[in-house]
Amino acid sequence: MNWTDSYLLGYSAMDDTHREFVNAVSRLLESGDADFPGMLEQFRAHAESHFGMEDQWMRETDFPPRDCHIDEHKAVLKSLYEVRELVKQGNIAIGRHFAAELERWFPGHAIHLDSALSHWLVKRNTGGKPLVFRRKLPTG
Repeated sequence: MNWTDSYLLGYSAMDDTHREFVNAVSRLLESGDADFPGMLEQFRAHAESHFGMEDQWMRETDFPPRDCHIDEHKAVLKSLYEVRELVKQGNIAIGRHFAAELERWFPGHAIHLDSALSHWLVKRNTGGKPLVFRRKLPTG
């Protein structure tokens, strides 16, 4: 999984966290079997912090569609904890499948849920809309 400017949403704290998310998933996808459990623990720490921060922003600012967004975070964490236990038992394949699903899931989550939150936070903080400057967008 590689970072692309198409993931930028215009709220720098969120964009920075999303870049960390992409890097953490990339490390999962690229790690060897021996390193995978450690990479999964690093991802767990990131995901708990990442989702917790976004959940807090939504609650503190009374973001209207927060329940759906928070529920999606909870579902990913639930899956992570289940996969984590299986990986501890030696089932690296299920961990790799989970990492591939995260790679598939993230772009849609960012575009459909996080972009609305980014817009909401920027409007509340500045009164305007997020500005996003993207480079190297795929063509075709």
